[in-house]
Parts: sequence; C-alpha cells; structure tokens
Amino acid sequence: MTTSHKNKTFSTLLAILLGGVGAHRFYLYGKKDLWAWAAALTYALLAFAAVARLPQSVFIAFLILVIISFFVGLISALVIGLTPDEKWDVQHNAASGRNSNSSWFVILLVALTFALGSTALIATIARGFDLYLTGGAFG
Repeated sequence: MTTSHKNKTFSTLLAILLGGVGAHRFYLYGKKDLWAWAAALTYALLAFAAVARLPQSVFIAFLILVIISFFVGLISALVIGLTPDEKWDVQHNAASGRNSNSSWFVILLVALTFALGSTALIATIARGFDLYLTGGAFG
C-alpha cells in the first residue's frame, strides 16, 4: 500500500506563507494534528477578540500568540528546508515508494525564510522596546 508523497519544497513554502496557521502541519500530518489546530485556534481567537471588541489587553495577548505562531512557522520552514532528503523520506515518505529530490529552490526558500524571519524579529524587538520605554510615542 502506498501513501501520498509529501513534497519537501511545497512543505517549506507552506510553512513560510501559512506556517502560523499550521497549514504545513495539516499537509504533513493531516487533520488529527493537535499543533496544527492549536495554531489555527490562535488566529480564530484573535479574530474573535477583534470582532467582539474585547478589552485591548485581551486583544494584545492574542496578538502576541499570533506573533509567536508566525515565528514558529518560520522556524518550521527552516527545519523542513534544511532536512536532508534521505531523512525527509524516512520521516514522511516511508510508504510512498518514491524518493525526494529537492532542487536548489528549497535553498532559495530557506534564504528567504532567514531574511524574513530576521527582519521580523528585529522589527518586533524594536516595536516592543518602543512600547515599553515610551508607551508607543513613536507610532
């Protein structure tokens, strides 16, 4: 019995674009993955807090969860993209009957992930210090 072949490049791209929502985990592990549902729930809670006009402190708490979830998605993209093809096939394609052959595009995605993640981290730290030290006086 063969199962579907999980593409490493597509998984990396999903983790970059929709990793905060858990899309890459739904692709890799299916609907029964608890971490994927936890990531999706953070976005649902943020949307609920915005629509229900909950107090700002609750909204900020959910926003912090979304930011953490975003960074976890980027870290997952790095881990997926840097996993050797042989190890990837053992973990995700053992029963597919096919071998992975990732191209240079995965390395470009990893470089993009690193650039995006480092920029987002620096911006988050800068904004956090702005809010803490000046109360948001600079924007």
